[in-house]
Amino acid sequence: MNYLSVKGGTPLCGETGVHGAKNSVLPLLAASVLVKGETVIHNCPRLSDVENTLKILTYIGADVKRNGNDIIINASSVNRNNVPENLMREMRSSIIFLGALSSRLKSSCLFLPGGCEIGLRPIDMHLKGLADLSGVISFDGTNICCNMKCAKASKVVLPFPSFGATENIILASVFLKGTTKIVNAAREPEIADLCNFLNGAGAKISGASTTVIEIEGVEKLNQSEYTVMPDRILASTLMCAAAVTGGEVCIRHISVPELEPVLPVFMEAGCIINLEKNSLVIKSPKRLKRVRKIITRPYPGFPTDCQAPVSAVLCVAKGSSVINETIFENRFKHIPELCRFGADITTDGRTAVINGVKKLSPACAYCTDLRGGAAVVLAALNADGSSEIKNIKHLDRGYENIEIQLSELGADIKRINNEKESVETSETARQA
Repeated sequence: MNYLSVKGGTPLCGETGVHGAKNSVLPLLAASVLVKGETVIHNCPRLSDVENTLKILTYIGADVKRNGNDIIINASSVNRNNVPENLMREMRSSIIFLGALSSRLKSSCLFLPGGCEIGLRPIDMHLKGLADLSGVISFDGTNICCNMKCAKASKVVLPFPSFGATENIILASVFLKGTTKIVNAAREPEIADLCNFLNGAGAKISGASTTVIEIEGVEKLNQSEYTVMPDRILASTLMCAAAVTGGEVCIRHISVPELEPVLPVFMEAGCIINLEKNSLVIKSPKRLKRVRKIITRPYPGFPTDCQAPVSAVLCVAKGSSVINETIFENRFKHIPELCRFGADITTDGRTAVINGVKKLSPACAYCTDLRGGAAVVLAALNADGSSEIKNIKHLDRGYENIEIQLSELGADIKRINNEKESVETSETARQA
């Protein structure tokens, strides 16, 4: 059983880069299903979510190869319209194959997806959107099926700017005759990345990054190459690592405009940020200041994916900070883990009040989900002494070898493979 051993208390310094965005590469890989030919996607990080997506592509009949950070997909032979339980349970974002397979094969049937348990994350908006395109939806409690044989372009109004629903509707509409209009569409940069990829292959999509996206149907998509955008959530996490350790870090290979929703929080906390075209330098003060209130909102608001890492930073800020989580109802699961380090946090529903302490103490803590896992790593980096971070499979879903990247900035962090513990755990489970 792998875990991270962290000896904290050292300010992080140096330079590091950002890999391709997890929240972009997954829909891009699913979108390759629409291309009856070869697709080459560059800047694909080695994440467990990416590897699981590649397994889905292989299962449905695509030929998949990886060459370093390049992934080559030939979807000419895609012939399965279903994805079974063992592949769907690994991540919630696998629901994106509902729109992709329905568009390519006119029908799809997916087992109800899994992923981090950070809230209900209902898929009703996905299903309503496909139904608005005259898709026929059925759900038997475990499998979601969609028949798009009689689908037609239409106007889809989302009650909430859902990231995943917007993507599914875009993919389902690419080949529909006429023009589909998505009103109240999600505006995240990763949506624009998907649209840019599809347009590069021959799609006709306009309005990305706005609240109204229009998709004019085409007959086919052509093989193409595309480079995944930088991961803005990774960049924010690295900024948190510099801030929580009192360090100074240069982060390269970023898109500065996409980080604008988080920059005011760091500046309010007293960090000095110098921006250049594709990089930034963040310098933390000796003692961070409180941030009066953070409210998570859809883009261009403060991202919910940054809430947990930033909460770890505010644990050592002078004064009381307030975070209001409006996107997911169960995204404070990391708070009890932060309290293991001596953090002073109280929660009431979707609101957390963080009373900053001067220093955190070492602890043994668990990753509760992907971004919550990043938060406990950040807490361990601040604490003077040795900490252990367990259940790190969540981290591997969205961070490529995070321990190596932090080590290059001066952190004393190692991945430990405790084979003895794994054997004992397996034996206990067998006897039970």
